[in-house]
Amino acid sequence: MTPGERRIAMSLVSIIMVRMLGLFMILPVFADYARELNGYTVMLAGLAIGIYGLTQGIFQIPMGMLSDRVGRKPVIIAGLLVFAVGSVLAAVSESIYGVIAGRALQGVGAIASAVMALAADLTREEQRMKVMALIGMSFGASFVLALIIGPLLHGWFGLSGIFWLTAGLALLAVLIVLFRVPTPVMSSSHRDTRVELGWFRKVVTEPQLIRLDIGVLILHMIMTATFMAVPLILKSQLGLETASHWRVYLPVLLLSIVMILPFILLAERKRLMKQVLVGSVIGLSLACFGLFHWHQSLIGMVTMLVLFFAAFNLLEASLPSLVAKSAPAAHKGAAMGAFSSSQFLGAFLGGVCGAVLIQNFGLEGVFLGNALLAVVWLLVAVTMAQPSYLSSYTLQLGTVDEQSAHELVMKLTAVKGVSEAVVIPEDGVAYLKVDKRELDQEALIAFSAS
Repeated sequence: MTPGERRIAMSLVSIIMVRMLGLFMILPVFADYARELNGYTVMLAGLAIGIYGLTQGIFQIPMGMLSDRVGRKPVIIAGLLVFAVGSVLAAVSESIYGVIAGRALQGVGAIASAVMALAADLTREEQRMKVMALIGMSFGASFVLALIIGPLLHGWFGLSGIFWLTAGLALLAVLIVLFRVPTPVMSSSHRDTRVELGWFRKVVTEPQLIRLDIGVLILHMIMTATFMAVPLILKSQLGLETASHWRVYLPVLLLSIVMILPFILLAERKRLMKQVLVGSVIGLSLACFGLFHWHQSLIGMVTMLVLFFAAFNLLEASLPSLVAKSAPAAHKGAAMGAFSSSQFLGAFLGGVCGAVLIQNFGLEGVFLGNALLAVVWLLVAVTMAQPSYLSSYTLQLGTVDEQSAHELVMKLTAVKGVSEAVVIPEDGVAYLKVDKRELDQEALIAFSAS
């Protein structure tokens, strides 16, 4: 990437991280704090934790489509301001209902699709995947960082302080958008980032993509439900105050990240993505069963949390890659839109279902319910086809008419390493699926307009 593209990438990553930190930082502390709110019930606490996922899932696609009409930066700024207002509402609320409303409003400020589209506007096609990967990684990094600093900030400022800080960070992100992110000369419709409603309906019925959507939904149900129970067990059963929970999360997360690095390399280099995925789901189910059996022991809890986060982080890293490999060449945006909606819906359902399980079966019931969900996912995962190990590739062609487009498709698919080609004449772009190990890069570049 050029220095300008690196600056754009880092600016967009910082915007996403600021926003996701605000959503995630309450996860490790809210279950305990919520008891002090007026009108508290376990069910309402679960709704407060998960409600952002529902509103995020509902609004992310309309916000992305709106950015095609009025511009990326106005939509991103408006979304961040709505997010800040939701944070302030949650900060000043003394009742559980006010926090629910604030969290719902945070989700309404859904900017992920607009940020992805802006990244596509501001970077060259051949560098776009790198920027997208960095933005995708920022989601996982935000979650890891939030688990560590959330309990620390709660100890210093309380949960209302976390919400105030979140509002301040959102305003900081607005300044980044205004002064660090360039305004694109024009906003184009990029089919590999845009959610086309016609194709959205098709990708949600494609069997391989359905399995991945079910997987990410269950993964985020399990994650959200787990944090309905773990903070309460650490405090009430193991005697660890909330402000000290980071002492558990930090070593657990660091060890889990070290554990997964060999498996990430194995999945990509040895082309064992399905095997690694299935193994991770098995690990997740074992961790949930282990938490059910050994949650009353600090050593047992820590050991199972290491396994839990190793499986979670490995799945969080591999699932988007599998979606990209399985999606149609020109409609990856639609596939990722369905995947993201499933992810956020999972967060909502996890909060609600976690509360139901606690209310009816106690804290340990959450872990057993999660384990059974993981087994359901395992049954789905083992029926997946082996992924194609093809990568997305975008080629700028220049002016192309309909007749030339048909000829170009035949010529492009004849290039060594190109498996699929879709030429969009009105955009002057070809979307390809390629095997990077076999790809004849020079032959492909010969078709480029640049």
